[in-house]
Amino acid sequence: MTETAALSERSADVIVVGAGPAGSTTAYYLAKAGLDVLLLEKTAFPREKVCGDGLTPRATKQLVAMGLDISEEAGWLRNKGLRIISGGMRLQMDWPELAAYPNYGLVRRREDFDELLSQQAVKAGARLYERCNVGAPIIDERTGRITGVQAKLGEEKTPAAFYAPLVVAADGNSTRLSLAMGLHRREDRPMGVAVRTYFTSPRHEDDYLESWLELWDRRGAQPRQLPGYGWIFGLGDGTSNVGLGILNSSAAFRELDWREVLKAWVASMPEDWGYTPENMTQPIRGAALPMAFNRQPHYTRGLLLVGDAGGLVNPFNGEGIAYAMESGQIAADVIAQAHARSGAGQRELALQRYPRILKDTYGGYYTLGRAFVKLIGNPKVLQMCSQRGLTHPMLMKFALKLLANLTDPTGGDAMDRVINGLTRITPRA
Repeated sequence: MTETAALSERSADVIVVGAGPAGSTTAYYLAKAGLDVLLLEKTAFPREKVCGDGLTPRATKQLVAMGLDISEEAGWLRNKGLRIISGGMRLQMDWPELAAYPNYGLVRRREDFDELLSQQAVKAGARLYERCNVGAPIIDERTGRITGVQAKLGEEKTPAAFYAPLVVAADGNSTRLSLAMGLHRREDRPMGVAVRTYFTSPRHEDDYLESWLELWDRRGAQPRQLPGYGWIFGLGDGTSNVGLGILNSSAAFRELDWREVLKAWVASMPEDWGYTPENMTQPIRGAALPMAFNRQPHYTRGLLLVGDAGGLVNPFNGEGIAYAMESGQIAADVIAQAHARSGAGQRELALQRYPRILKDTYGGYYTLGRAFVKLIGNPKVLQMCSQRGLTHPMLMKFALKLLANLTDPTGGDAMDRVINGLTRITPRA
């Protein structure tokens, strides 16, 4: 290949770094809009990611919009709602009936979920490079804008440069690209950690996602309840995904070995469920959950942040995939509109809308979520909520809509109107 041909192959309208849900969704919508897009993924598919593998109706809507086959025949397991266990009680609630979202969720292993999304982007016209480990941004010294990225390709780690006037950082919580552009994590925003593993289990075909609201630190004489929850998601393939998510609003956040907390929790479950060491099919793995816009601004000097790179995880429930995909769609629409503008000034004006749209869409809700995180960091409040909440089914129905961010934006019932009203009047930081 000639040098000119290689340069052409590695140049595009937009570079998207990271082919997870955020990056693949961004690339899909950019390609559908007719833009030339490079999708750069540091690993090779299929590849593992730490996740609960459970998708709410909010994420399901995004998969439908991208045209994925989400039938059972294609390997997807549907779920009807959420089963909550706390204070010796259990409450089973169906997903709400809404005009804006389907009334079911899905379960799929991340092992091939991300690959399915990336292939959908490729079908739309995106050019995917696997084993493309992006390092430093390429900066125009005159303008200070990003104009491409340096990378290492393949097993041989061959140096390569990719060029585009716009770059999307979809490289997850670590987001080396954002850090290299001077965008650091905000310490005033909540963080979480998720740890999970898989077990062979007779409960693998459960059609409800299961959430346990009581997790305990039993190291001392006086047990402490931890701000977080455990989950059990059946995968329909003979296994269950079992894990927990913990917030950093507890003093125990940095003290505890969360893998040991998970082991102690599953050891308390009935033996016939199969969540025993000999039935564990994978090691316990963990990952950070960057929440509530913990990295800003979401656009600067030709770089847009989507998904975990921009801290879009929901602080109420730790859900990230729906917001990764939604932010990818929003970013792609903004970029497509900017691309159609005449002149650099007009394009920049269009791109500056992206952070404002994110704040208009999620800002108030995430601010409420940050208040919620602080509230349940108080052990007395946490204990009262987890032990008494299930005795009030109507309150729990409201909590399900609030925590899962599932309301009809216009119309809806009284609960929808209260939640939507709260998010509108809450400051968007």
